[in-house]
Amino acid sequence: MAGRISDEDVAEVRSRARIDDVVGAVVALRNAGGGSMKGLCPFHDEKTPSFQVTPAKGLFYCFGCGEGGDAIAFVMKHDNVTFVEAVEQLADRTGVVLRYVDGDGPRAEPGLRTRILEANQVAAEFYAAQLTGPGALAGRQFLDSRGFDRDAAEQFGIGWAPRGGKELADLLRARGFDRSVLVRAGLVREAGWDFFQGRLLWPIRDASRQVVGFGARRIFDDDRMPAKYLNTPETPVYKKSQVLYGLDLSRRAIGKKSQAVVVEGYTDVMAAHLSGVDTAVASCGTAFGEDHARTIQRLLGGDAFAGEIVFTFDGDAAGQAAALKVFTFDQRFTTQTYVAVEPSGLDPCDLRIQQGDAAVRELVARRIPLYRYVMGNTIGQFDLDRADGRLAALRAAAPLVGSIRDSSLVGGYVRELAGMVGLDVEEVRREVARASRGGREHPRVDPGPVEVVAEKPSDDLPWPDPREPRLAVERGYCKLVIQRPDLLGEDWDGLSAGDFTHPTYRAVWEGALAAAGLPNEGEWSHRVRSVLTSATAQQLVVALAVEQFLHDPDRGYVEVYAAKLRLLTVTRAIADLKSKLQRTNPVEHQQAYNRMFVELLDLEANRKELQVRAVGATD
Repeated sequence: MAGRISDEDVAEVRSRARIDDVVGAVVALRNAGGGSMKGLCPFHDEKTPSFQVTPAKGLFYCFGCGEGGDAIAFVMKHDNVTFVEAVEQLADRTGVVLRYVDGDGPRAEPGLRTRILEANQVAAEFYAAQLTGPGALAGRQFLDSRGFDRDAAEQFGIGWAPRGGKELADLLRARGFDRSVLVRAGLVREAGWDFFQGRLLWPIRDASRQVVGFGARRIFDDDRMPAKYLNTPETPVYKKSQVLYGLDLSRRAIGKKSQAVVVEGYTDVMAAHLSGVDTAVASCGTAFGEDHARTIQRLLGGDAFAGEIVFTFDGDAAGQAAALKVFTFDQRFTTQTYVAVEPSGLDPCDLRIQQGDAAVRELVARRIPLYRYVMGNTIGQFDLDRADGRLAALRAAAPLVGSIRDSSLVGGYVRELAGMVGLDVEEVRREVARASRGGREHPRVDPGPVEVVAEKPSDDLPWPDPREPRLAVERGYCKLVIQRPDLLGEDWDGLSAGDFTHPTYRAVWEGALAAAGLPNEGEWSHRVRSVLTSATAQQLVVALAVEQFLHDPDRGYVEVYAAKLRLLTVTRAIADLKSKLQRTNPVEHQQAYNRMFVELLDLEANRKELQVRAVGATD
């Protein structure tokens, strides 16, 4: 990993990236008065604009769906990318040179990532141009044999690496790229030769459509590199355990359709997209693993049962082993996993060649749950004609059924398993229950080392209804805290967390107190959001930051709101104390009764004082 981006550079990107420019590139904005702009929300369907941008605060917020944040958050949501990817995109757009740090300080040279991406882009354009030349005839013939015409090659940016050995290096040096940068980019070898020679090339792009590396297929028998496929080596921008080929083309479709189709190669991705399966991706030069799973899970959104991942495996032993390997960390997915296997054993590319586009779509449509596929392969290892074989098959497959996330499906799988092994349903049900109590172990298979994917933590804070009259004062004061902290009293107007009855308003208040102790750097609302652990509370800060006041607040305005908030607290305390007095016998518990009565008198006096101070609140 390149390390995390330094906080100073993130702050610089945030200050340079104008929210109206970033949003205006994809949303038609118009002035809405009060220094704000409005447009149709890009995150949900609407006919009346409820999407607001406030350039002075660098924030956007949709009053329809609740999405909001700064320029970085907008890029993350709109382009379906991570925080780091969004910062890198905006840095490239605003000219900020990012520095990456880890626990030992600066790690990557400033500007190296940008120069590598620039070199990769030039290389991609060079390779694509070479594909039409006479030296690339063998490459074009291969593409034709796989069912891809010139339009398909251009759509996917396929290129050709000349056999000369130094054509790309000479071009890049002439364009002003340092030799050290080209070596670090994996484009040129230490000895000065082009890394790829005489091969067909696929540019590998990240979610922001920047070329991070290349995959190259062997075409000539006399190729000095025996590997059928050769990929860019590890670089500051290319990590094979993280990148997915086709992600630039499929990321939005994956988010929109809540589906990702994982195939096994570059040509399979092409065949799938050309056939209408626009959610297809593939790992590059390595088996599908933990980081790939995490990337897809993020694109799908992370809500349980909200989407599906479809793996296409070959029907041979290698495909079965791959399915078992995926199943070992299947429980870490929050979405449903499926397997699509063509009975004839054809991969998507060959299937498209022999049977057409519709057959590829049908392959995905015929997907079956991963549990069922693994269960069938597990049972197939036993002799079901023997009583002991059926029992052994049941004991091997029962943990699979017991580990199914959706409990509503377990009953159906119990009956299906009973039919597969030829045993009584109740006997199968008991074995599944026993396996579940025993820890939900998987059958003993050896698919190789696989790491697990961490589950997404849940956010249990509720979203406060802005129209709730009972909470209007809490919301109004929190709005002042976020927008006008300069007007608050030195003791924060004598308020405490106990004055806020809604947990999310309380979290915002506590976050503001914590943020006040941070160095006075950066925009205030961002500092508050940075200390909050709840995504709901972070989003509420954004909403409060863009809500307008009926008139400009001053110190008196704040004092009135603080008095009203404390008045509500005192009123609740009076109600609680009266209830206790009613339940207390004044004869048997005279001392306690008298103490509470004196306390009630004090509270009533305090309430009258606050009622006077609270008169005049108009927002």
